[in-house]
Amino acid sequence: MNKLLLAVAFFIATTMTMVQAAPAKYTTKYDNVNIDDILNNDRLVASYFKCLMETGKCTPEGEEIKRWLPEAVENKCEDCSEKQKIGSEKIIKFLFEKKNDMWKQLEEKYDPKGLYRQRYSEDAKKLNIDV
Repeated sequence: MNKLLLAVAFFIATTMTMVQAAPAKYTTKYDNVNIDDILNNDRLVASYFKCLMETGKCTPEGEEIKRWLPEAVENKCEDCSEKQKIGSEKIIKFLFEKKNDMWKQLEEKYDPKGLYRQRYSEDAKKLNIDV
């Protein structure tokens, strides 16, 4: 279920959350960003999407997200804080339900072989996402 962690990535990319590794592997300085404000702003969502897709400029937050995204997807966000995991789920559900075209493109880029789709299928079911 690459979608789950892809959105985690997008979530992370939407500056709302940056993965936090056990002893400060990832930054937590974006943990208090209001995710709803970002998700309710099509311009911001598009900007972070373009950053992740490498078709547009990245903010410093976007660069950091893009750098940590592959690892977060690979390790099932095991180094994320609880707050980041909750925010990631929110973003994943948003992308899947409201921005499915973006979701599919992110999935193609970050999971071209579909390796994560099966791995995260149980997590997707918890979010009521049909993979």
